[in-house]
Amino acid sequence: MNAKVAMANTELISDVYHRLLEAYGPQDWWPGDSAFEVIVGAILTQSTAWANVEKALANLKAANALSLQAIQALSEEKLQTLIKPSGFYTGKAHKLKAFADMLFDRYDGDLDRLFAEPLPELRRILLATHGIGPETADSIILYAASKPSFVIDAYTRRIFGRLGLRPESDAYADWQRLFSTALPTDAALFNEYHALIVRHGKTSCRAMPRCEGCRLRKMCLKAKAFNFLLSRRLGLPAFALHNKLSS
Repeated sequence: MNAKVAMANTELISDVYHRLLEAYGPQDWWPGDSAFEVIVGAILTQSTAWANVEKALANLKAANALSLQAIQALSEEKLQTLIKPSGFYTGKAHKLKAFADMLFDRYDGDLDRLFAEPLPELRRILLATHGIGPETADSIILYAASKPSFVIDAYTRRIFGRLGLRPESDAYADWQRLFSTALPTDAALFNEYHALIVRHGKTSCRAMPRCEGCRLRKMCLKAKAFNFLLSRRLGLPAFALHNKLSS
């Protein structure tokens, strides 16, 4: 990537952040009363909506089972029952057990000792744990350990793909590098930005986008293409339709 392209990417990524922050305000994400609850949520949210995770977390709290010791002590069958609302509960129960076993085996159950590891080593350990892939690992690092590891998810790919900003490959590491090189290495910034991306992906930039009123519409290639096709149908100049819908 040459210097001009890198600078253009940095400017676009910065511009999007400020537009989203102005549109939605601070998100105060990730919800959770403890770092361990954030970790459990990060595992349970795999392949499901957050509303389903909330139901599973409520079950764990009601059973007094939202702790490392309780997760390890529960039978896998009982744990499956408690987290059933999150979907894929058999696999997720095994993943929660695997995380608990790793933490007890390596750190005597001390989460602070795990989080004291340097970021690259912490990420390596998490990725070596059953059921934890890059997105889940980075969610744990950023939101539970408060360390700067930018989270890439489907919302990020969708929103920035529509804006015309993509790395050379769709690999997770390449997407992460795109943001990590464009932004200051700051956990609070990474936290807020990712939360805003999720908010925008749920509110406007859905699989079937809701472009009207979108704060990114004027810079969005997807919206411009949609405006062109719609203007052809309505017999209006594309720029007139675009300005009307963006106002």
